[in-house]
Amino acid sequence: MVRTLDDFQKIVALRALIYMAEQDCPYDEEFDGNDLAGATHLLAEIGGEPVGCMRVRWFCDFAKVERSCVRPDFRSFRIGWVMMDHAIDLIRRKGYRKVLGHAQEHLVGYWERYGLLPRNERDTFVFSDRAYREVLGIFPQREDALHLDVDPLVLDRPEGAWDRPGPLDRSAARGAKSAMPATAKSDKSPSGAAGAGKTGGRAGRGRRETV
Repeated sequence: MVRTLDDFQKIVALRALIYMAEQDCPYDEEFDGNDLAGATHLLAEIGGEPVGCMRVRWFCDFAKVERSCVRPDFRSFRIGWVMMDHAIDLIRRKGYRKVLGHAQEHLVGYWERYGLLPRNERDTFVFSDRAYREVLGIFPQREDALHLDVDPLVLDRPEGAWDRPGPLDRSAARGAKSAMPATAKSDKSPSGAAGAGKTGGRAGRGRRETV
């Protein structure tokens, strides 16, 4: 799971290597404006070396798996399998049952292994010089899926780490501080006297406002 700028830079390097260099995808089509728009990124590493990545985007009642790639010299390591299993597990844990993908036509069989089947009622479409099919998986609801009434601190934990106490769990041990309303003084003059101007010959009364 990508949570740091360093890990995100590894994602950028992988996708530049595979999509831009290997598949000749233009930069502005690969980095499409969706990487920082509510997306979750998965990163696979071997010995600290980035070898594969995947992006998950979240919609109203489905999640979309996309930008999945593995470096050529690591494609025999079943890294794609591991990432897809993890992505589907993450999606279902968040309470989603539908997983959508855009599969290149020659890779439809790969997606079918995970239960994502072609939407035969939908036409093939093209982007970035390749033909794609929509594939969709519908999975049973997980018993431990997150929902509105789970412990509030569970929802505050880092993405994908809901079963482990996070920073805010630890902060709860300190208890709550007494609420103290902040105040702000209306100060419109250099001298600090509210309402005092250089002209007009009259100073107004200072006013204190509660924010």
